Amino acid sequence: MRNILLVKEIYFEAFRNLGNFLIKNYMQVYAWCCFALIGISIFALIFRVSTGFAFQ
Repeated sequence: MRNILLVKEIYFEAFRNLGNFLIKNYMQVYAWCCFALIGISIFALIFRVSTGFAFQ
């Protein structure tokens, strides 16, 4: 019985840390993608304004 509880505790501890690691890295990648998309949008807007594009 003690071995089963020990294995259970190791299992839960491993996946608890793995979940935090995955969520943290996913959020970092998501944030960088959002910054890149905002940067591309600002660049496109400035480019269109500088070339005289009519927004009508």
